[in-house]
Amino acid sequence: MKKLFASAAVALAALAFGAAPVAVAEDAQPNIYQTAQAAGSFNVLLAAVDAAGFDSILQGEGPLTVFAPVDEVFANLPEGTVEALLAEEGMVTLKAILGYHVVPGKIMAADLVGQTMELQTAAGIPLSVDGTGEAVILGGAAPVVSADIETANGVIHVIAGILLPGQ
Repeated sequence: MKKLFASAAVALAALAFGAAPVAVAEDAQPNIYQTAQAAGSFNVLLAAVDAAGFDSILQGEGPLTVFAPVDEVFANLPEGTVEALLAEEGMVTLKAILGYHVVPGKIMAADLVGQTMELQTAAGIPLSVDGTGEAVILGGAAPVVSADIETANGVIHVIAGILLPGQ
């Protein structure tokens, strides 16, 4: 399989988990996209990934770490926000936001707990991590609510917020 991170553009594309389902052998572990799809609680995120054309990266070799907000998080956004991002005019912003939710490499919760650090995201923007409290907090506001969902090509951490570059 080809390397995911041949360039920054490829790394940014990594953030996507969208597109058509890919067949998986019964005994094979599903990839990030397939795992998110099977969970049934990442529909808005997957729609965004599909719209941005990032699905193939999240189904690729990896490893990747994805900080994934569930559908309920998107429901808290102002009306029309998701639609605006999914429109052609919002695509640059959407891709940056999606890339900010993906970190190259497989980072487990144990790597974050008890520490403060910055992770380099696929968008090329550092993401602050504070693991010194009761929960790991990303970007100063999004707690990890479910960690270490392992997949064939990385790991998913469910977050209770949407990470926005520059905030």
